[in-house]
Amino acid sequence: MIGYIMLGTNDLDRATKFYADLLSLLGAKQAMTDPGRFVGWSNGKGPMLAVTKPHDGNKATFGNGTMVALAADSQETVNKVHAKALSLGGTDEGAPGLRGGTFYGGYFRDLDGNKLVVFHM
Repeated sequence: MIGYIMLGTNDLDRATKFYADLLSLLGAKQAMTDPGRFVGWSNGKGPMLAVTKPHDGNKATFGNGTMVALAADSQETVNKVHAKALSLGGTDEGAPGLRGGTFYGGYFRDLDGNKLVVFHM
């Protein structure tokens, strides 16, 4: 049902480097770009994730209660992606671990404050 997800950024170059490094761990490659406006990645298995400068020209802000979930193929990949996000300047929102019995996830915020979780079930 979901075709793509766009996260706002105020520094497209910085966000592009963050996500290119991070999403490569999930097998994603750059799939689409509009130079100076947005860059998107896909692993060919699900929706594209893109970073964008807001179309209206206003400052990008993150949504309170908004979160993007990135599916991983193992708990080890969850650990790697979470650690990579922090090494790239992201902030920890919850260390990787088992939650609710079968859900293993690690939470972080990107460089613009967008909240994400990488998970395996």
